Formats: sequence, C-alpha cells, structure tokens
Amino acid sequence: MNITRKIIKAHLVSGEMKAGSEIGIKIDQTLTQDSTGTMAYLQFESMGIDKVKTELSVAYIDHNTLQSGFENADDHAYIQSVALKHGIRVSKPGNGICHQVHLERFSRPGKTLIGSDSHTPTCGGMGMLAIGAGGLDVALAMGGAPLYLTMPKVVKVELKGKLGHNAAAKDIILEVLRLLTVKGGVGKVMEYCGEGVKALSVPERATIANMGAELGATASVFPADETTRAFLKAQGREQDFSPLVADENAEYDESVVIDLSALRPLAACPHSPDNIKAVSELTDIAVDQVCIGSCTNSSLADMLKVAAILKGKTVAPSVSLTVSPGSRQVLAMLCKCGALADIIAAGARVLECACGPCIGMGQSPKTNAVSVRTFNRNFYARSGTASANVYLVSPETAAYTALYGKFTDPAEFDEVKIRLPDRFEINDNLILRPEDFPNTEIVRGPNIKPFPKTHKLEKNISGKTLIVCEDNVTTDHIMPSNSKLLPYRSNIPYLADFCLNPVDAEFSARAKKNGGGFIVAGQNYGQGSSREHAALVPLYLGIKAVLAVSFARIHQSNLINNGIMPLVFENPRDKDKISEGDELFIADAPAEIKKGDTVTVTNKTTGDIIKTKLELSERLKKVMLAGGVLASIL
Repeated sequence: MNITRKIIKAHLVSGEMKAGSEIGIKIDQTLTQDSTGTMAYLQFESMGIDKVKTELSVAYIDHNTLQSGFENADDHAYIQSVALKHGIRVSKPGNGICHQVHLERFSRPGKTLIGSDSHTPTCGGMGMLAIGAGGLDVALAMGGAPLYLTMPKVVKVELKGKLGHNAAAKDIILEVLRLLTVKGGVGKVMEYCGEGVKALSVPERATIANMGAELGATASVFPADETTRAFLKAQGREQDFSPLVADENAEYDESVVIDLSALRPLAACPHSPDNIKAVSELTDIAVDQVCIGSCTNSSLADMLKVAAILKGKTVAPSVSLTVSPGSRQVLAMLCKCGALADIIAAGARVLECACGPCIGMGQSPKTNAVSVRTFNRNFYARSGTASANVYLVSPETAAYTALYGKFTDPAEFDEVKIRLPDRFEINDNLILRPEDFPNTEIVRGPNIKPFPKTHKLEKNISGKTLIVCEDNVTTDHIMPSNSKLLPYRSNIPYLADFCLNPVDAEFSARAKKNGGGFIVAGQNYGQGSSREHAALVPLYLGIKAVLAVSFARIHQSNLINNGIMPLVFENPRDKDKISEGDELFIADAPAEIKKGDTVTVTNKTTGDIIKTKLELSERLKKVMLAGGVLASIL
C-alpha cells in the first residue's frame, strides 16, 4: 500500500477504498483560523455539543490581525472564549500562522487533520493526511462526525536527483503546477517519494504540500523518515514520531517524475499559480515590491537564507521589501542568532507573525506595480490592488530580486548555505489550554451575526440567471477577502453587498432585486480558499443552484453543505445556451435527485432543455433534500 491508503485504512469508518466512491474517515485533529473560525464555531454551538471529540483541536488567530476597528478584536474575543469553553486550544495573535505553528508544535505522522483553511495540507510534509475543508465540515468533525469525501486517486510524484543552481522547494511545486495546472490535482492526493525527498527538510516538504492546494489536490503526503524524526526532536517532540513509508512496489493511480538536478528557479506569473516561467526569462522586468513570508515560505530555514543573501547589502531604492516570519518561534530564533538584524539592516520592513499581505491584510502594492511574493496565490486583485501584477517565487529569488530591483536569477550566484540548530526555541505561552480556564464564558460582540438558515429543497425551482462567469472563478472572486471586508467575516448580511464584485459589481444588487436566482460558470468554479462565506453569502442572497462546467472540491462541498445545488453540465457546450437574464426552471427537483444523478434544467427564455449532473451519495441526497447538513441532523 502507498502512504495515503495506509492512513485512510487506519481511519476508515464507512465506505470502500475505491477511487470515486464516498468514504468516511475518523479525524484526529482540527484547526481553524479567525477568517473562517467565527462561522465554524457558531455552527458548532448550534449542535449543542459540550466538548470537542477530537484528540486535538486548535483555534488560531492569524488572519484578521489588523485591528483598525473593534470588529476584529471582538471576533478574537469570541473565538478565544468559545474555543476554551468547548475544549479547544487557542493560539493567540502574534503566535504565528496556523500552518507553520501546527507543523512545529502539533503535527504527527500518520494522523488525520482537517482545517477550515485550504492550505491545511501543509502538514502533509510531516506525513499527515491533512485536508482543507469548509468550516461546517470542521465543526462536524469537532463534534465527532467523520469527514466524508470521495476516495481520492493517489498520484506518485517521484523526485529524482538533488536540487542545485539555488533552486528551492518552491520551484519543485511550481514545476508540478506547470505540468499539471490548477485543475490537475482535483480528486487526487499527491504522494512524494524518491531519492530527492531524502534531501528535503520537513519545512521544505511542507512548502510543497502547502501549494498542492493550488493543484486542487485533496492533500499532499510525504513519508515520515529520519528527517522527520530529527525535526520533531529539534522541537522537543521526538515521542510524536512514528515511521511511515510506502510499501515496496506500492501501487498508484498516476505518476509524475521530476529531475531535481535539471530544475532552475521558476516564477508563477500573473494571474494564476500555474502560469509558470523560468526566472531567467523575466530578468528585464523591474520590480516595485517584494514580500517574503506566508504559510508557504516563512520557516526558520527560509528566513535564514533570506538573511544570508541580504547580509551587508541594501535593498534597491525602487523596492519596498517586507518580511513576515511564520511563527513567534521563528522570530525569536532570528533575533537570537542575529539574522533579524541583518534583514533589518538591509532595509526590510519586518511585519508581525501573521498571514498579512498574503490574505490582503495590508501592503497592497501601488497602481500598476510589479509585486514579487513568496506566497501561494496570485489571483487577480487578491493583493488589494487590481492593477498590480503579482508573481510567486522562492525566498532566494525574492531576496536577490529585492537587492537588484528587477527579477534576478539565483542560479547566477553561489549556493546559499545555512546551518539549522539542533534544538529550536520552545515557548508555548501564547497557546492557551482549555483546562487552565474552566469557567470561561462566551463573549459576543455586536459584529457577531447569526449564520443564514437553509430551507428544505423546493419542489419546483425557478429564477433568473444572475451572472455568467468564465473559467477559474475563485473564492476570492465570489467573496473577496481584503482588509476592508475581513473584519466582517461573522456578518453575512454586510458581506452580501460584495459578492462577486471583482467579476460584476452589480451582481449583489441584481440578486437582491430578483430574490435570488442562478449562477452559471465555466471550469473549476470556486478554486482557491476554503472560505465557506463563498457559499453562505450566495445562500443569503437566494442563490438556488450554480451551473458550472466543473467545480473545485472544497467549494462544491460547501455548496452542498449549505443546501445549494452544484450542477455540472453534461455537455460543457450547454453553458453557451444560457445568457444573463434568462429564466431557468427545474421541475420537481426532489424527485429528480431521488431517482438518479441527472437534473434537467429548462431555459424558459430560449426553450433549451439542459441536462446537468448532480452526483450524490445516498447520504448527500438526504442532505440536499433537507436543505443542508445542519438541517439534516438537527
């Protein structure tokens, strides 16, 4: 067996491990962050469960840390109090980015983890089966329910040779994205093996697993080997180690081979993580901003390499450089060894240990800027500046580019060498344990609003086509996430005015005027973040169904969980038979769902009959008929 199937087998509670069929797996650990956490905990509270049933659940506050009003602080107080009351640990603001901290302090080989953040697969670098999910799925898991998902295919990614030419782990995953695209991992787990894996540290493996989310992959998994043991020992957690490797001659559904020795530094160009070019092709492009950090590239190793490149030099006059250490542990160790002083002396602006610019919280570039970032997503307008061109690169490429003011190929320089300590600084005093706060009362500020309630599926469904979208509409398009809107993550009525704004600023008003209706889209609708708001806000606006050529996994699940039908065109060309304003009609939707996988949609404006697929397990049929998960269980 491969590693993925070993972990699933050990946690299987229902279904067969047959690709394409629904399975339920026991969840050992959960994580939430404050952008999605408020809604997840409101949903958890509605279940009436006193204490979480998982081995470990952690609430992180790392996204909405820009406190320009009371809203974020109120959300933080709610999250901290509701978590502690229900047996959940809390990582306070300033302790670090959830994925970096979880990797350092809580990840364990062979365990399952789901999180209300699409980059939860980061901990696959530790040999976990770590999966991003919607907040409601996480709430259910905290209540002891299995995670239900389609049994994924497992892709063998064999890494041959060894990195050179100052190529980095980031370049490995960019190469995988170049080969497979942002749709290439849908319904799959990427499992890494080969001689090249042995030379990669756990943080490097985590970088690759992190950006597996950009492939649309369910998860990415690395073996747990002696490198893993050494990392855990350095974290004072050697007792958490258990070896986990694929059996010899393990079987896989697909395979990819990458020769690391042939790899050169790469960049993802605007506006998609799979728009890949060699850095050497971009060296005539001047750069205005460089941002180093995010859950992808903010480990101690990343920061030490940046410090080594910057030491004794000064950032180009035209460049604004920001550096965000991924955790307080990383920041403390940079301080102790003097590397932070080298970074500051070079002219970098050091930001707090949080998501920051990656999630749109500050550092929006100037008009028409070129921004080079070590982040994981460069979707249109995600930076906060719609006219900016954002590129994704390794920390090495970012540091050299900051010094020279234009794209600079690290391959032109000697190899960057650093030495990691044998022991890391351990200080968990910003992680609150619920047993230390037995009498916690929940704090609710005025910005905490109830989540929208779902309704039993109507018999006959009709409405106007409110919008027709192109391919690869992201959750950043559906529900923008920036410094102006993030403070309102627990206020769905407020957010409703901004739904699909980057695509059509009139969408929300049109949806309200028509009392809801239908969304029509192309391929990979809902890619990107796991944010459940991209389903909750359309629910609030009265969206009855989304018709698309294909859906991203997490968003499709979020739509079903909230009682919105994700309908897939049987013939992708039928999308062209629907225009904005057309009246659509579904006759006896419950009967169609009960009898099979086909839902017939009539375009009453044109007379066209359009066949769509809604492939649901018997469990999910009950969910959809009831109007969502909570309606089906409460």
